[in-house]
Amino acid sequence: MIRTLAVVGTGLIGTSIGLAMSRRGTTVHLVDRDTSAARTAAALGAGVTTDPTGPVDLAVIAVPPRAVADVLAAQHARGLARSYTDVASVKALPARQVGTVLADPSCYVGGHPMAGREQSGPLAARADLFDGRPWVLTPSSQTSQSALNHALELVALCGAVPLVMDSEMHDQAVALTSHAPHMVASLMAARLQHGPPEALRLVGQGLRDATRIAGGDPQLWADILRSNAAPVARVLRELANDLTALLTALEDVAGNEGSQDPVAGALVDLLERGAEGLHVVRPARVQRSAAGPTVRVTLGGTPGELVRLLDTVTEHGVRTEDVTTCVDPVQDLMTAELTVPHVIAGQLRRRLSEQGWQVEGAAGRLARHPLPQSSHVDDLWEQEVLPSQRVASLPSVS
Repeated sequence: MIRTLAVVGTGLIGTSIGLAMSRRGTTVHLVDRDTSAARTAAALGAGVTTDPTGPVDLAVIAVPPRAVADVLAAQHARGLARSYTDVASVKALPARQVGTVLADPSCYVGGHPMAGREQSGPLAARADLFDGRPWVLTPSSQTSQSALNHALELVALCGAVPLVMDSEMHDQAVALTSHAPHMVASLMAARLQHGPPEALRLVGQGLRDATRIAGGDPQLWADILRSNAAPVARVLRELANDLTALLTALEDVAGNEGSQDPVAGALVDLLERGAEGLHVVRPARVQRSAAGPTVRVTLGGTPGELVRLLDTVTEHGVRTEDVTTCVDPVQDLMTAELTVPHVIAGQLRRRLSEQGWQVEGAAGRLARHPLPQSSHVDDLWEQEVLPSQRVASLPSVS
């Protein structure tokens, strides 16, 4: 059981771990060569800046990837902890380097919490940063059961979901899902420096969303890219090929203005592949059965009526893509058909009936005109976890 913990590096991730573990009653010792950062983390409640009186149960090395091995070796030499893990977003390089600087690397297990923010530093830290998030562990054949148990307990106490992966597989996965996207955001954001004031006044939420992560620490991200250069280069090379095809298509369109567009299919293909890729990483909030019932709701033709219906059904986990509308040309009535998960069908019918909607389904027809009040519901999507082996249960913890 982890009673004492050391966090070496009090940036965003290190301080967030300190906050999460302090909340669990663990004694956390904060170590940082920047005493201001360590004291700031301590003032936030992430731990204490005093040295432990003996080895702590686990030390978390929260430094950039290329610094992990040297920092771990220095802390191991002073006897800081019984077990060690790190939180670097690259795993293969630190694992190789730790194997060369430690005579016995069995006390170390690589780790990477898949959580973060565009801000950096201890002031951006949050105790709930890891809640429900994947936390990758990359034990080697030399990792001891005790070290793995300590790392698994850390993940559980921080509220995250442990995932065990090979370090090389991890690096290939994050190249696609994290590192290359960061570079794309940075490249797009860099173009804004050259934008005229008239264009910048038109910036909307779409551009802000696409470039948000470009605000990360440039020095840290340079270290990450250097540490995972080959996998990131492969992803960006494939992206460059797509960009070349897109540029060719656009230039052909520009050169054939006024005539029939011969390359519309290429443009549509690129856009459709993008839409298909987005669908892969945006699963439904509620697990749905293919045999889910259909609920039909008759609309009365009042302006805003469909919006109010959608507000109500999304509160119950029905996605807008599970709603279809059709118009009866004879009666001039619109109906909305909802594909509803079995688990919420009865509750949703009752709610719609109570609000006065005319509902068809297993519950039959009810009163006619709707009088619901609209309410805004954030559309929260679960993140797709990395391809990996999910840890179904934790081993016994020593």
